[in-house]
Amino acid sequence: MTSHPASVTVNGRRYAWPDRPLVVACIDGSEPDYTARAIAAGAMPWLARARAGGADLVADCVVPSFTNPNNLSIVTGVSPAVHGICGNYFYDREADAEVMMNDPKFLRAGTILAAFAKAGARVAVITAKDKLRKLLGHGMSGICFSSEKADATTRAEHGLDDALGFVGRPLPSVYSADLSEFVFAAGVKLMERERPDILYLSTTDYVQHKHAPGTPEANAFYAMIDRYLGRLDALGCTVAFTADHGMNGKHDALTGKPNVVYLQDVFDSWLGVGKARVILPITDPYVVHHGALGSFATAYLPAGSVVDIIVRLTGLPGIEAVLSRAEACRRFGLPEDRMGDIVVVSRRDTTIGTSTAKHDLSGLDAPLRSHGGVSEQRAPLFINRKVGALPAGRPLRNFDIFDLALNATVMSQDRPHERIATA
Repeated sequence: MTSHPASVTVNGRRYAWPDRPLVVACIDGSEPDYTARAIAAGAMPWLARARAGGADLVADCVVPSFTNPNNLSIVTGVSPAVHGICGNYFYDREADAEVMMNDPKFLRAGTILAAFAKAGARVAVITAKDKLRKLLGHGMSGICFSSEKADATTRAEHGLDDALGFVGRPLPSVYSADLSEFVFAAGVKLMERERPDILYLSTTDYVQHKHAPGTPEANAFYAMIDRYLGRLDALGCTVAFTADHGMNGKHDALTGKPNVVYLQDVFDSWLGVGKARVILPITDPYVVHHGALGSFATAYLPAGSVVDIIVRLTGLPGIEAVLSRAEACRRFGLPEDRMGDIVVVSRRDTTIGTSTAKHDLSGLDAPLRSHGGVSEQRAPLFINRKVGALPAGRPLRNFDIFDLALNATVMSQDRPHERIATA
C-alpha cells in the first residue's frame, strides 16, 4: 500500500487525505433555484434521494461573480485577494495593456489540486472551456484537459492521449450543453478506469445564460447532470458540487431588451472622451451568449475625480453600489493592485457595458441573462455525505467545499468502517 500524509496544508488551510475518491464539480451559473426547480419537476431523482443523507447547503460565491475568480477560489480555498485572479479580464498596469487572466503567471497562490498531486495523490481536472485549463492545472501533475480541445490532448501536456477517443463522444460545440456533458462523461470514464483520488470538474453556463430555472431546457440539462452524479456516487465517490456564480435576467420584462448602463459613454460625456478607462471583468473569448455584459465593472479615473464620480454614479438608475478601490477590496476580498479607482455593481436586472458601439448583441437569441454582481452571489453547496456541526455563525463560501468535503464529513451509516474526518 502506498503511504501518504494524513493531511495537506494549502494557503493556511489543512485538508485531510480523502478516505474515498472525491469528486468536486463546479456547475457554472447554477443558482440554487435550478436544482430546486428540477427536483420539483422530477428531473433530478438521484439528488432528491441523496439530499436526505448528505449536506444540502447554500453558500456565497466570490464577487465579481464570474468564472475565473470563483473557480480559482474553489481550488485554492482562498479569496482573490490571496490568489490574485480577480476577473476573466483585467488591466495589467505593468504592461499597460488589457489582457485575459488565463495565464498562470497571474496566479499568486498554489492550488489544492497541485498540493495533493505533489503529496502523491492521483488528481484529474476536466474543464469545459480551455481558458481555465492552465490555471486549474498549474503546478499539478496528473490529467488535465478541456472538452473544448479534447481532440488535441497529449500525454505530455494533458496527461492523456486522445481524450476524444477515450471518452467516446464527438467533439462538442463550445456553444452547447454538450460541452458540459462531455465534462461529466469524461469524469465518469476516468473514475471507472483510472480512479483518481481527487477529480475536479468545471462546466460552462451556456444553458443558464439562455434558460431560466424550471424551463424544460434547464430541467433537461440538470437531468443530465443528475444521471452522471448518480453514476459517480454509485462508484463509491464522495460527490460534491457548487457553482461559480448564479444567474439572473438582465432585460426589460416587457420588451425583452437588455438593461445596460454604458459606463464608458457616461464617463466620456462627463469627463471628456478617453479620460477614463472602464474594465469589464466578464470579458472572455466566448461572448455570443452574453455580449460581454455583466453586473460588475472597475474604472480608472483622472486624478481628483473619484469622490465626485462616486456621488454622481450612485444616482444613476440601475446602479446598486459604487465603491472606492479600498472599500471594494475590503468588502469583496480583491487584490488592490489589480482593480481600478472605483468598482461599480449594477442591480439584479441591469448590466454594465463600456460603449454602445463596442458591444455586439447580434448573437443574443434570447433575452439577456447574465451575472457578476452581488445579486448572483448565492450558490449551491452539496455533498453526498453528512457534514458535522459547523461553528455557529460561520459564513459559508463556495470555496469552502474542499474543506467541508475532506474535513467535516462524518461516517456514513452504510459504511461503518470509515474513519470520521474532523474539522
